[in-house]
Amino acid sequence: MSSHTRRAAGSGPGSPRISRRKFLAGAAAAAVVAPVRARPAPLPHGPYDVIVVGAGLAGLTAARRLAAAGASVVVLEARDRVGGRVLNESIGNGKIVEAGAQFVGPTQTRILALAAEVGVETFKTYNDGNSLLYYQGALTPYPATGFPDVPPADLNEALTVLLTVLDPLAAQVDLHQPWASAGVDLQALDGQTAETWKLAHFQTPGARFLFDVIFEAVIGCEPRETSFLHWLFYIHSAGGILPLVTTAGGAQDSRFVGGSQLIPLRVAADLGGRIQLGRPVRRILQDGSGVAVETDRHRAFKAGRVIVALPPAMAGRIAYDPILPALRDQLTQRMPMGWYAKVEAVYPTPFWRSDGLSGQVVSDTGPVRTTFDNTPPDGTPGVLMGFIAADDGRVWSQLSAPERRNAALGSFARYFGAAALAPIQYVEKDWTAEEWSRGDPVGLMPPGVLTQYGPALRPPVGRIHWAGTETAEMWTGYMDGAVRSGERVADEVQAGG
Repeated sequence: MSSHTRRAAGSGPGSPRISRRKFLAGAAAAAVVAPVRARPAPLPHGPYDVIVVGAGLAGLTAARRLAAAGASVVVLEARDRVGGRVLNESIGNGKIVEAGAQFVGPTQTRILALAAEVGVETFKTYNDGNSLLYYQGALTPYPATGFPDVPPADLNEALTVLLTVLDPLAAQVDLHQPWASAGVDLQALDGQTAETWKLAHFQTPGARFLFDVIFEAVIGCEPRETSFLHWLFYIHSAGGILPLVTTAGGAQDSRFVGGSQLIPLRVAADLGGRIQLGRPVRRILQDGSGVAVETDRHRAFKAGRVIVALPPAMAGRIAYDPILPALRDQLTQRMPMGWYAKVEAVYPTPFWRSDGLSGQVVSDTGPVRTTFDNTPPDGTPGVLMGFIAADDGRVWSQLSAPERRNAALGSFARYFGAAALAPIQYVEKDWTAEEWSRGDPVGLMPPGVLTQYGPALRPPVGRIHWAGTETAEMWTGYMDGAVRSGERVADEVQAGG
């Protein structure tokens, strides 16, 4: 890594540099760390100013920002790698596919800024030619820049309701405090599922299908599983339904050269010895003098504060002493992870391109209902990527490994022909089976959770602070939201809040 990159890792936009003395003085004034005193560099177990639990994008961003401000920081990560739900898988010859989060859009400015600071470039998602709609047994091409070619009346209803009813309603949800949004009936919106709202507002089967496929691909669950208010917040946090679902100019606009995990890998390289891998956190204790964080090793790490940068469901598996307030603990019990898997088939070339196809599919038949061309930026080898989510994922995950492979390739063949049945390599990642994630892409909020428990999502509990994409106000559920949450919580710690 160049010296320029090393400097950028601690001095990017929005990362104010303050002296270590100023940091400690401000924190001491808030009665959360020990008074300023001369001492040698921290020992491996502390005491530190801040312990960060989780080396995903949220935790690494927080640690990077705090370290740049002069704080002593250690990051404890359960896995043997950094990145959390951002993961590259090698396909040989120095090339990778992204097994986790990968896409980035132009309004996702914080992940783009972080990538630029550590020297990771972007390239456009392949979006040329025609995409495919598989609907009611028929395969129909449509322009990659257009909308799936369901019957005209169905498409007209879908666009009308999505853009003139759903979008304006979502825009009324307060991003800072969605549970206190003015001008909307919060209890009615949070008391129903997205499925209930869909059935009341869409009459044609094609419009309902489009709503379903958008919902499942974006949030990783069925519409019946999530509060409609949470879905509205999700839409508003992305800037509207079109930025959320489109490729060119939307959330799927671009990918990162070298894969998205290259960003956390480079941030971690700059943090160096501050990262401790293979350290699953089991217990967090706090008292008037600081915090102690216990892992599977015998000795506890000690600090003034701790940032837990995990999804609420995973944070809820840590033991706390004293126990968390009931509202926060009940929140973690009510935010399950989405059900998400990615499958990728590697071919000598992206053969679909010669047929004028973008590699993108929207389908009413599983297990793979949405696909993308995931080919490396130089054009070889060809890679088809598919999402398996929600009900399809629950069924598919129970199959044997050969059966899962056959089912995934069978979906690709349904859309792209028999050539899709013979990849030179096959990669799958079921995030529900990953011990330290247990799902993807985001923690869900069933009816009643956001209004009743949402106020406990972000505020610290004593010396314990919360980060993670679920806590983001913009682009929640995405890499950008994770970075934003890390920046927010680092500023919160520095301010003594």
